[in-house]
Amino acid sequence: QVQLVESGGGLVQAGGSLRLSCAGSGRIFSISVMGWYRQAPGKQRELVALAISGGSINVADSVKGRFTISRDNAKNMVYLQMNSLKPEDTAVYYCYAGAKASMLSTERQYWGQGTQVTVSS
Repeated sequence: QVQLVESGGGLVQAGGSLRLSCAGSGRIFSISVMGWYRQAPGKQRELVALAISGGSINVADSVKGRFTISRDNAKNMVYLQMNSLKPEDTAVYYCYAGAKASMLSTERQYWGQGTQVTVSS
């Protein structure tokens, strides 16, 4: 089983910055993808950014140029640097990972518990 724990959320004024961190732990053989989704009140969960093994990055258009995702494979960690934050970035941010617990197991999807990011105008 893989556990994901986020940290770094909080309250910030528009134009400010926050850095989210997510640590993966437990029985991990490999992680193919780590990243971030978010869900605002009354809206569906949406992709923010993904870091795929091999170096590929997928970033939502709404945050391009403002948010940067990075990954530390040796530590099973992923980060999200959020700059120039806007009130519409307010949401619960969830860490996501696609991981295998062993060489022979099937890859599964894992989610963190979420961390609140609130951007005031």
